[in-house]
Amino acid sequence: MKAMKEKMATPEVITLQRTFEDNALARWLYGEKGSHLKTIERAFNVHIQVRGNEMHITGERLDTELADRTCEQLYGLLKAGYTLYPSDVEYATRIISQNPLANLKDIFLETVFVSSGRKVITPKTLNQKVYIDAIRNHDIVFGVGPAGTGKTYLAMAMAISYFMRGDIQRIVLVRPAVEAGEKLGFLPGDMIEKVNPYLRPLYDALYDMLPYDKASRLIQKGVIEVAPLAFMRGRTLNEAFIILDEAQNTTSEQMKMFLTRLGFSSRAVITGDITQIDLPDARKSGLVEAVELLQGIEGIAFVFFDKQDVVRHPLVQRIIEAYDQKARKKGFTQ
Repeated sequence: MKAMKEKMATPEVITLQRTFEDNALARWLYGEKGSHLKTIERAFNVHIQVRGNEMHITGERLDTELADRTCEQLYGLLKAGYTLYPSDVEYATRIISQNPLANLKDIFLETVFVSSGRKVITPKTLNQKVYIDAIRNHDIVFGVGPAGTGKTYLAMAMAISYFMRGDIQRIVLVRPAVEAGEKLGFLPGDMIEKVNPYLRPLYDALYDMLPYDKASRLIQKGVIEVAPLAFMRGRTLNEAFIILDEAQNTTSEQMKMFLTRLGFSSRAVITGDITQIDLPDARKSGLVEAVELLQGIEGIAFVFFDKQDVVRHPLVQRIIEAYDQKARKKGFTQ
């Protein structure tokens, strides 16, 4: 009986063969000096050998099948005219690992916006695709999760896309000016000079998508407004796409104030990371409270990101995991 159990526990190793019709596309799939295949090998713990347009993948059955499915779908993207970058291969392995039935075309070919530099902005993870769909189908969307998951960047791309199509008349970009209560008096300069450093991430995303001169003209005309949260009080915003960034640093009163600014034909996206709250301990985050209070209200959607959705340098994902582990240990010992 013991010998039988040991035999059953031995993993089944298989080899799958796949032949690609187009030699040129196969080379694009392999990557420079096989770099794309090395990424797939590391992700699924398999060994890949190629000879021309013929590929052999060897490993445990499930891993081999996932690697084969990833290669098949990436080749399909190339056939559809998609330009494959090394980062795309990394994202593809994550997506297939999370959901083997996922269709990469549904994600990577979902064009959100084409920037001034002809850079095509698309979702790169399953949750990013869900996020884009939520923004299209709901007037208020909360994107909650760690840094680097594309929450603000994709919201900005959607805002500019809506503006270019004429669906909205202006874009309003909002951020708490100072993390712990917007106390700006100690900073030098007038009000604009005081708050600009805190709004810089929004400007960076904006200038990444629009030519600097065009973005500057739209800002001067008030068509695109970048402002601290405190400036929203008493306003009603019609025909606008409003983004509230770093919402974890709003108080309960500020969040309520912001959400009630929404006017006719407007939509709002609220982004934040509830693990990075900089408010004094006695103040409850307006984002945390909104997540608790507003779930289930028709017209409001919540999309929760995690470390698997990080689309920055691969080290960022590992850094987030290290801090998450520390937080879990601390919670366990208390």
